[in-house]
Amino acid sequence: MELKRVVVTGLGAITPLGKSLAEYWQGLADGANGCDFIKQFDAAKFKTRFACEVKDFDPTVYLDRKEARKIDRFTQFALIAADEAVKDAGINKENVDVDRVGVIFASGIGGLITFQEEVTNYATGDGTPRFNPFFIPKMILDIAAGHISMKHGFRGPNYAVVSACASSTNAIIDAFDNIRLGKADVIVTGGSEAVVSAAGVGGFNAMKALSERNDDPGSASRPFDKDRDGFVMGEGAGSVILECLDHALARGAKIYCEIAGGGATADAHHITAPHPEGLGAQNVMKAALKDAGMVAADIDYINVHGTSTPLGDIAETKAILNVFGDHAYGLNISSTKSMTGHCLGAAGALEALACILAVTKDIIPPTINHFTDDPELDPKLNFTFNKAQQRTVNAALSNTFGFGGHNASVIVKKYKA
Repeated sequence: MELKRVVVTGLGAITPLGKSLAEYWQGLADGANGCDFIKQFDAAKFKTRFACEVKDFDPTVYLDRKEARKIDRFTQFALIAADEAVKDAGINKENVDVDRVGVIFASGIGGLITFQEEVTNYATGDGTPRFNPFFIPKMILDIAAGHISMKHGFRGPNYAVVSACASSTNAIIDAFDNIRLGKADVIVTGGSEAVVSAAGVGGFNAMKALSERNDDPGSASRPFDKDRDGFVMGEGAGSVILECLDHALARGAKIYCEIAGGGATADAHHITAPHPEGLGAQNVMKAALKDAGMVAADIDYINVHGTSTPLGDIAETKAILNVFGDHAYGLNISSTKSMTGHCLGAAGALEALACILAVTKDIIPPTINHFTDDPELDPKLNFTFNKAQQRTVNAALSNTFGFGGHNASVIVKKYKA
């Protein structure tokens, strides 16, 4: 069968750099820093006392007070980002068939804050099982997709995707596949995460995954810097409206860009560490290029996974050199996690947004917090250190890799009629 072309018609975001798509992009272009000391709980005794939180967040600005109390912070973020994207796309019940509009929305962990609160309340009580009746529906990570569909009346494919930090890239790929196979006309996709909590920070601290640069948290997320010491936890949500090209043209929708292809692989190596030669990363980029019918030379920009971990940054760089060869030296590479922190299950969506806007605006967001070159990294690679760069971006690739060895990459390109 002939596959349908799939385009992007709406975007939405709530992030550590701002609570809208416009604020997010302005922060990326300016090289802004979303990191500060943690406000959501007392982190004084933790090894890491900072994170990239959504600043001054009041859910009742966006949601009904009663509704907000019944949902976890990660679902609040998902609804806010999805609402912005739906509005941006101009979708309504008059111009779409709601039976053919789906929601495929991801999270890596889901309602960890709710889980921690409920279990803590029980453990510190008198043993009487008093649990919030919304405990389970607040916690489960598929509930964000459910709430988005219920709010807008979308009755197409509806589910969550979970593959740790690759989750929302996999969600975008699933949405892409559903549309190009003709199973839906429009899909609201993306991902959300909100685990800046004692359990979240404590758990990642125990794994020695987080930076402990408490004396200077603003410079803690420093991908590809010689002195990087772990990732910085972030939170937020990103949403993308994917639409069949014919459907978008028929309703006169604005088109940001086209989804070209995607790939998914496994490292099959270790529960948390990447393959030392980046084998899974190599394979997933090759798979995405093959799916898109493109070659390495077609890519202008890679938004890398680039978490600021000692092993991960090196493995990903090896993979890029293996896949792109000499063309790697003509690429722009950047890690927007240097600004947003690592938003876990939301990272793929937020970084796909960065790629979409890079293609749309021909601006490469930077990798900030670079101070010292790492002698283990090829100095000829352009990591877009510290300042955004302008160039024509015909196609961009976004990489996301998750604990468990999950890898996902998606390619976006300029739309041509």
